[in-house]
Amino acid sequence: MTSKLYQPLLIGVAILALAGCNKGANTTEKMASADNGPAAATNTTAAAPSDPIQSAESAAPASIAHSASVVIIDANNNSKVLRKGSNGWTCMPDSPATPGPDPMCVDANAMKWADAWMHHKPPPQGTVGVIYMLEGGTDASNNDPYATQPTAKNDWIKTGPHVMIVGSKEVLAGYPSGPKPDTSAPYVMWAGTPYEHLMVPIGK
Repeated sequence: MTSKLYQPLLIGVAILALAGCNKGANTTEKMASADNGPAAATNTTAAAPSDPIQSAESAAPASIAHSASVVIIDANNNSKVLRKGSNGWTCMPDSPATPGPDPMCVDANAMKWADAWMHHKPPPQGTVGVIYMLEGGTDASNNDPYATQPTAKNDWIKTGPHVMIVGSKEVLAGYPSGPKPDTSAPYVMWAGTPYEHLMVPIGK
């Protein structure tokens, strides 16, 4: 594996962790997100888990996903490129280690943000990135970027299909950032931390 390929795969591990880092193993919690209003609407292109490329492509609009690289990461963080893309986006299929579907597609700037998050480093400023998760897939703490399960103090919330805008504090202005936001409308996640970002739910 060349060093040029190795770096994006490591970042891919970070992004996959982002999809599942804040999700507990409680399947009931995951299933409950289906009752969370318009933002919890499922994508009609949901893919069978046995087809990782189709699963990965379901995370973003076809105009992005069909030309993106597809990377798969197993439970041991072993990475494999299933398809080399041509548009600078990277998509990952649903993780079998998490209770529900959570494929995602990220642009190059979002990869830099995720790498900073993974290594507890300040993310690059003024480098706006986009992450698509049209299948949903977050049961997460809204105050702790590294929480792995709900507690009495970490403001666990649920969000359905959404787009994440990362890497810009300016874009957050005017959006609610409380511990228990209305997840059917845009809100700020992880407010007050270096990794605060805008969550934009996508529903019918």
